[in-house]
Amino acid sequence: MDVLVFLLSGQRYGLIGTDVDQVVRAVTMAALPRAPAIVEGVINLRGRLVPVLDIRARFNLPAKPLSAADRLIVARAGPRLVALRVEGAMDFIAIDPGLIENPASIGTRADLVAGVAKLPDGLVLIHNLQAFLSAAEADAIDALVETEAPA
Repeated sequence: MDVLVFLLSGQRYGLIGTDVDQVVRAVTMAALPRAPAIVEGVINLRGRLVPVLDIRARFNLPAKPLSAADRLIVARAGPRLVALRVEGAMDFIAIDPGLIENPASIGTRADLVAGVAKLPDGLVLIHNLQAFLSAAEADAIDALVETEAPA
């Protein structure tokens, strides 16, 4: 399994490689009125509005102001394109499925974590981006992005 490893609050996390579209330099986000709390803002990515999800809030990490070193991981959360602001995207690594522990076996919420990779240099929590948004959040984001899209 290919996994994009990234940093958040000094910890390594991962996204399943097939979910990742690209990694870009973080830019200032526009506020999206009436957006669910999970939405940090919205960016214009080559003419397409892409909501930036607040991954830090979802995992109960303290807020952090935008930094020039931050990156946005543009990825698919189900049918929608989203971005996640992270402190750095390290690299894609191939992980043997035998090294990935089922999150339920260690008491982690299986809906948010696809697995925990046991690597020689430490653990990597692999996010389940498909389940990152609740149905209500996904519907609200879809409606807002459609409403705010330029004509």
